[in-house]
Amino acid sequence: MIKFLLKGVLRDSHRSRFPLITVALGVFLTVLGHSWLTGVMGDMIDFNAKYATGHVKIMSRAYAENIDQRPNDLALMGVTSLIDSLKRVYPDMQWVQRIQFGGLVDIPDKNGETRSQGPAFGLAVDLLSKSSDEIDRLNMRKAVVRGHLPEKPGEILLSDTFAQKLEVEPGSQVTILSSTMYGSMAMQNFILAGTVQFGITAMDRGAAIIDLKDAQTMLDMRDTAGEILGYFDDGIYDGVRADSMARAFNAAYRANADEFAPVMRSLEQQNELASMIQYMETVKSVALFVFLLAMSLVLWNAGLLGGLRRYGEIGVRLAMGEAKGRIYRSMIVESFFIGLGGWILGTAIGLAAAYILQEKGISVGDNMKSASMMLPSVFRAHITPAAWIVGLIPGLLSTVLGTSLSGVGIYKRQTAHLFKELEA
Repeated sequence: MIKFLLKGVLRDSHRSRFPLITVALGVFLTVLGHSWLTGVMGDMIDFNAKYATGHVKIMSRAYAENIDQRPNDLALMGVTSLIDSLKRVYPDMQWVQRIQFGGLVDIPDKNGETRSQGPAFGLAVDLLSKSSDEIDRLNMRKAVVRGHLPEKPGEILLSDTFAQKLEVEPGSQVTILSSTMYGSMAMQNFILAGTVQFGITAMDRGAAIIDLKDAQTMLDMRDTAGEILGYFDDGIYDGVRADSMARAFNAAYRANADEFAPVMRSLEQQNELASMIQYMETVKSVALFVFLLAMSLVLWNAGLLGGLRRYGEIGVRLAMGEAKGRIYRSMIVESFFIGLGGWILGTAIGLAAAYILQEKGISVGDNMKSASMMLPSVFRAHITPAAWIVGLIPGLLSTVLGTSLSGVGIYKRQTAHLFKELEA
């Protein structure tokens, strides 16, 4: 019976063409939309984790309350012993120190007088230790535009856009003016090793990156760091695990009333990321529901039109004594094959389009010139295993649902009127 129905669907193009195209289009949009939203959300989480929040972040309580100001006078002290303790308690985590600071970048002329200057967002990471993964984590090797990465103390990186604005070339002297942890003026000369472009508007506008130990010396922050960032070994953020870890860590220090006691925050507890992640998840769910509803309505109407076109056929089958339930089930089986074909076709086209967006991406840098969040300037789709099957919902379910709704009319046919209908 199934073989017979399948031949009927393949041979009667009028019966299958429009529903097949409709299903394929809906599945295509579902797969592409799912891959795109997954990629955007994944990029947002990944960039924020790598450059700003970590999967978890440890700060002093006072620092956490004023985190927007990056107050290094409220930084964590004795970080070496704290990190040693963290490694024992959480051996499956990677812990790194970061210092963020504001300052003025001054470019002197040949006489030592100021030639150009501009405000900078300073970031200190461990660039020179052989055991450090920070260069790879921040993708610095690919980000280098001119020059090279720092190879020794006293070298600095500037964002390429910022360096061009200051008209400074690699190998030139750069002076950083800032304030120490204790409020006094800090001034340190560096050699510009190279320029970088991360594709993150907030950093590319005016970033100055130096080695952690250089920053600790310049800012009088020995064995001190503004933030300690933790990363899961597999590099994938797990919100449930991060929240559980933060609760357990904070509970251990709850009895300590010192404002400089450490406190842990998960990624979602920083930079209002929880609301953004929830928003993206809601958008994905709503989009899937809309596709399902729209396709169900379209295929319902298609089923009604098909039912009208096949009115005589169904009447003949009923007149010959075929049970209404059998006819109804056969129509559902037909719709299943149409939905399956549409799912395969739509998924193939959707994955192909998603792959192009995954490789090429869409640049939104021109629309994010004033953005302050850690967001990439190029958003990409991301194909996950779920993308291969997400189209089953609008593909098969909506097709079968539409046929189920339209096929109810079979049960309303009166056998006594069949011959009058056929004569007409």
